[in-house]
Amino acid sequence: MPTRRLHLVRADEDHRVTTLELFFDLVFVYAITQTTELMAGHLSLLGVGEGLLVLMVLWWCWCSYAWLGTTIHVDHGIARLAMFGAMAVMFLVALAVPQALANEPGGLDGPLLFVACYGVVRLLHIVAYVGAARHDAELRLVLLKMLRGLLPSLALLTVAAFVGGAWQPALWVVALAVDYLNVYLSGPAGWRLHSPAHFAERFGLIVIIALGESVVAIGIGIGHVPITWLVAGSAICGIALAAGMWWTYFDLVAHVAERRLARAEGLSRTKIATDSYTYLHLPLIAGIVLVALGLKKTFLTLHTSPADALHGVALWALTGGLALYLVALSSLRRRNLGSWNRQRLVLAALLLALTPLLGHVPAALLLLIVTAAVLLLIAFERTSLARRPVAE
Repeated sequence: MPTRRLHLVRADEDHRVTTLELFFDLVFVYAITQTTELMAGHLSLLGVGEGLLVLMVLWWCWCSYAWLGTTIHVDHGIARLAMFGAMAVMFLVALAVPQALANEPGGLDGPLLFVACYGVVRLLHIVAYVGAARHDAELRLVLLKMLRGLLPSLALLTVAAFVGGAWQPALWVVALAVDYLNVYLSGPAGWRLHSPAHFAERFGLIVIIALGESVVAIGIGIGHVPITWLVAGSAICGIALAAGMWWTYFDLVAHVAERRLARAEGLSRTKIATDSYTYLHLPLIAGIVLVALGLKKTFLTLHTSPADALHGVALWALTGGLALYLVALSSLRRRNLGSWNRQRLVLAALLLALTPLLGHVPAALLLLIVTAAVLLLIAFERTSLARRPVAE
C-alpha cells in the first residue's frame, strides 16, 4: 500500500478540478495581486511593461501545472508532493514579484531569487511530467523539446538579474520569447489532454481569480475613507464593470471553447487547447489585470480629489486593458468559430479612440461611461441573439 500511494494516476475523461488544484491557485491569487501592486508602484509605461513581463512568467508557471493536471491526478500519489513543493516555491516567486526587476538592499538579491524560484517551479513540473510520461515515448520527446527552450530562457533571465539596468527588461523579453516560441513552434503533437472539461474549468477559474483582483482593487482604492454617495455609486459601477467582463466571457465564449475542445480528438484537441487556452487566454488575463490597475487608481483619485480626472498610464490601463480584453474575446471566437465578434472589436476601437477625451472628465464619470459601454454591449448582443440565435 505505501508503494501504491507513490504511483501516478492517469486522468480520465470525467476528471474534474480537485481541491488541491484550487488550493494551488491561492498562490496565484496573491501573485496577481503582487503584479498589480508592482505596476501601481511604478506607474509608467516601463513599469506597466515590466509588470506584464512578470505576468507572462506567472502565466507560464500556471499553465504548466494546468496541463499536468489534465494528464494525471495531481492529488494522488507522488504528484501531490510535487504540487506542494511547487506551491511553496511559487509562493517565494510571488513574494519576490516587487523585486523581480529591481533589487532592494538589506536582504536576498530580489531578481536572482525570483529567477531561481521560477526555475525550480518549472523544473519540478518537468520532473512530474516525465513521471507521468514513463510509458509514453512521444510525450517524453515533447518534454525534452520544452526543456530545449526553458534552459536558455532561464540562462537569459539569470544574466538579466546580474546585469540590471536598461538591459534587464530587454533580456526578459528575449528570454520569454525563446520559451513561448519554442513551445508554440514545437507544435501540439505529443501532448495529452484526457479531460477537456477539467482543462476548460481550470482556465475558467483563473479568469475568476483575475476578475477577483478587480474587486480587490476597488476595495484597496477606497481604503478607509468615508463612504459618500459618490464613492458608493462608483463602487457599484466598478462591480458592474467586473460583472460585465464576467458575462462577456462566461455567458457564451467559455461554453463554445469548451464544446469545441470536447468535440475534437487527438492532435486537433491539443491544438485547440494550445491556441485557445495557453496563448489566447494570456491577453485576456493581462487585460483584466490592467483594468484592475485602472480601477485602483480611479478610486484613489476619488479619495484624494473627486472632481479630478484620470490621466496618463492609469487612464490607458483602464480603457486599454478593457480593449485588450475585448480583442482577446473576439480572437477566441475567431479561433473557435472562424469569425470575428465585430461589435466587441468596434467597442475596443472606440475606447482607444476616445481615451484622450476621457482624460478630461472626472474619474467617477469615466468609470460610469466605461461600465455603461460594456453593459450596452451585452444588451445589444442579447437582443441580437434573441432575434437570430447563433452560437457565439
